[in-house]
Amino acid sequence: MTRPYDRFAHREVVDPPSSFSLRKIPCRSPGCDRWFCNNAGLTKHMRSKHRIPLLQARPIPTPWPIEDLDPQPIDNPQPIDNPQPIDNPQPIDNPQPIDNPQPIDNPQPIDNLPNSPPPDLNIPADGLGGVSEGPEWEFHPYLCATPCDENHVYLPPGTLPTPPPVRAPDDWTPYRNRVEFELAEFLYQKVQMSGNDINVLSQLWRASLINHGVPPDKIDLFDSCDSLYTTIDATPFGDAVWQGFSLSYNGPRPDNTPEWMTTTYDVWHRDARQLLHNMLANPDFDDEFDYVPFHEFDAQKRRRWRDFMSGDWAWKEANTISNNPETHSAMLVPIILGSDKTTVSVATGHNEYYPVYMSIGNVRNNVRRAHRNAVVLLGFLAIPKTDKWHADDNEFRKFRQQLFHSSLAQMLSSVCPAMSTPEVTRTPDGHFRRVIYSIGPYIADSPEQSLLACTVGGWCPCCTAPLRAGDPSISGERRSQGLTNALINALDERLLWYQYGIVGYVMPFTSEFPRADIYELVAPDILHQVIKGTFKDHLVTWVGEYLNLTCGKTYAKTILDDIDRHAHRPILFCSGSRWHLQFPGLRCFPQGRGFKQWTGDDSKALMKVYLPALEGHLPADVIRAFRAFLDFCYLDMLGLVQDALDRFHHFRLIFQAIGVRPNGFTLPQQHSLCHYRQLICLFSAPNGLCSSITESKHIKAVKEPWRRSNRCNALGQMLVINQRLDKLAASRSYFESKGMIKSVVLADSCERAGLFGNDERGYLSSVTELAGIFHQPDLQALIHRFLFDQLHLDNPNAPAGSDVPLSWCPRFNSKVSVYHTATAIFYSPSDPSGIRGMRSECIRCNPRWRKRTPRFDTTFVQRDPSRPGVRGFDVVRLRALFSFVWEDKYYPCALIRWFAHVGDVPDEVTGLWVVQPETNTDGTPAVAVIHLDSVLRGAHLLPIFGDSFMPIDLSPHNSLDAFETHYINKYIDYHAFEFAS
Repeated sequence: MTRPYDRFAHREVVDPPSSFSLRKIPCRSPGCDRWFCNNAGLTKHMRSKHRIPLLQARPIPTPWPIEDLDPQPIDNPQPIDNPQPIDNPQPIDNPQPIDNPQPIDNPQPIDNLPNSPPPDLNIPADGLGGVSEGPEWEFHPYLCATPCDENHVYLPPGTLPTPPPVRAPDDWTPYRNRVEFELAEFLYQKVQMSGNDINVLSQLWRASLINHGVPPDKIDLFDSCDSLYTTIDATPFGDAVWQGFSLSYNGPRPDNTPEWMTTTYDVWHRDARQLLHNMLANPDFDDEFDYVPFHEFDAQKRRRWRDFMSGDWAWKEANTISNNPETHSAMLVPIILGSDKTTVSVATGHNEYYPVYMSIGNVRNNVRRAHRNAVVLLGFLAIPKTDKWHADDNEFRKFRQQLFHSSLAQMLSSVCPAMSTPEVTRTPDGHFRRVIYSIGPYIADSPEQSLLACTVGGWCPCCTAPLRAGDPSISGERRSQGLTNALINALDERLLWYQYGIVGYVMPFTSEFPRADIYELVAPDILHQVIKGTFKDHLVTWVGEYLNLTCGKTYAKTILDDIDRHAHRPILFCSGSRWHLQFPGLRCFPQGRGFKQWTGDDSKALMKVYLPALEGHLPADVIRAFRAFLDFCYLDMLGLVQDALDRFHHFRLIFQAIGVRPNGFTLPQQHSLCHYRQLICLFSAPNGLCSSITESKHIKAVKEPWRRSNRCNALGQMLVINQRLDKLAASRSYFESKGMIKSVVLADSCERAGLFGNDERGYLSSVTELAGIFHQPDLQALIHRFLFDQLHLDNPNAPAGSDVPLSWCPRFNSKVSVYHTATAIFYSPSDPSGIRGMRSECIRCNPRWRKRTPRFDTTFVQRDPSRPGVRGFDVVRLRALFSFVWEDKYYPCALIRWFAHVGDVPDEVTGLWVVQPETNTDGTPAVAVIHLDSVLRGAHLLPIFGDSFMPIDLSPHNSLDAFETHYINKYIDYHAFEFAS
């Protein structure tokens, strides 16, 4: 059988690599030995490592003003034919220069500023489609981020950045050398060793070195923990000192004054302006930083929303700012805030903290999600408490809400002057620029969104929809600060509360800052509104209630147990009757999902595998409702997203018809989904503003520092720990930007000492031995046919190796190197797993994985490059990974078994493609040896279970043999969804 994807070019190498890596495109820069899977990965590497611009990188807009350009003489100027004289030219008498020009009072708005084009319904919402052919960018014409010097003087185009103070290339100040810096980073940041343990370790090291003849005064190690702490504190980078202020109740007090009215509440924070300067000057952001608001279009001239600065909010904010001519050529820096209460211990002491985080909208979403110092701890809010008698008191509630907003306003007060008048600061590319700040979106969960927007709990913070509205047909007027002020002036507090859901007695913190409207700054919250809200709290719960109503509680438990085993005990540790294949990054729940507290990762893991787990136990419309909801979560076209939401609203009615939701769907989380299309247009892809960013930041900024404290006045110790962590991170960023850290410290030391290691991990085996291990007696013949295909790659008329007599094929009798893993690296800009759009995936082919049972992963291999998506690829199961050298050429190979597509379209109910193992005409499995470069990435298969219960003693490692057909799971990640849809 002729398969065009058996023919892949080989590459010549001197020595075989230590482990497989599915990369076939080399970097052509001198001295670089990196290889890549595709051109997208190569261009990303060139952009980040060699500073060679991408062909499709976002261009830098023409700097403004043009008056600063040096005029160039015109070669061979041509005379103007029939020049016309100027009528009655008037000379200027004694022209005088203008001294001390004054700014224009009350400047008039500039007419005809470019506005955002009307949204196209079929628009990539978060870049899932990768980089299309011929993207175009439209940059804002006035806030164009022109480089300048420290004195506000604009620089001509092409001027190099003003260099920072010069330091020696081996200057590790305040550390003595690289080893000492990485030791400090390891002890304090990574392993978080206590001071006593650091002292013991230091003494052991020093004793060991003295025993080996090193004089005590020559030992370059920390003497004690105090020496370590002092060195970190002396770091000149990333410094932002903690400061505090106090607030207290200043209203009328009753005779029996409660304690909360007399308490002084301390708020600790760092200078927001200094933190912004540190982030803007971080050279690590240079390749992932947008200096100017822009509109991005694909080859079909459709708008694309990917990162924050491509959204309509940034463009409109730039329009408003540029009404003042003095702001022209400045750089807009949106300030993104986020806060969320967190509990560090449920057992002892004061266990709640209220951290506030800050980021900037210029860094791209993947950087913000990966933190990389783009999300910093701004401060800790006070948490007022009282006794149960006064907990529901109206005055206490008012004070608590106003304390929140007043604290935020004070914490950001240092930035307020630069929100009207630009200031000069250094930016990631090394240039100075005039920057002007704006309060941007606020990351918060649903209860805190109500606190921010000063709305009643259960009301939508974005619109005036009725209380706890969940029906998308019930629409409300879009909230704004102007509308709220008008209602406050016209109505009393009771009417505001019950008719409009407005808390009229609280002044939002945004009222202290120019151009800030809190109702325009409420960010979408994927974690609590979509993943944990609509999916886990609603849909998954409704499944159990549906089974209780239709099957009875006893039989419903049996079905739910089967679904749990199906969806949650998938992997080698499975003991249940239903499971699915392993996949990189897939979470395992050996005891099912019967745990008390779900995390966001738990819910996302369930979303990936839950749809097929329900099939056979629930009606088709329930499956379609889940499918529509998952499509809403994964789709990247705004029009298709709205269509998926409409389908979800239609198919969820089955839960109302059966009695699970007899009173309809008055659910704030599901109502919030109706605003996602508009919020995507404003803020671009919502994954860059999700509360999962702040919740994951809790671990490093709050919980781990609290555990390292002695629990006595823990907050002060936590502040110091965070400050030292920031200094270490800033030091690493600086050293890396100067090229002082290029490899692991041991390799660097070995290279200087002339020592080199060997990391060869493959083991040799004969073809006969390998054929016996994998029960493939025809392996020798398959290799011969593979070599025939490789020798005839350039001849399109040559027959396939599988169709020619074996005597025509080259002979191979040498040893082969066997491996158990391969690394697939591919371009996946839609997935937040990697920086710069690259994703790395480990593919396993191990006869005794973890010394237990076999694991042979499934992958996609290319079939027809002219066909889009999964139609151009086949699914195969790896049976062996090996390599060999034949006639001085290196061949990485895979022994695989073919899977064939069942039908030409996906399944009608689930929307998933169906495959089954392919067999030859005699009934034997269809196998082959292919070049490893033909493998794209891993494929996740889900068995089609049907409506019967599976035997409990079925082993999970042979599910591909136990089931006849399988689904290709497109919900395993965003790249797979785009690829397999």
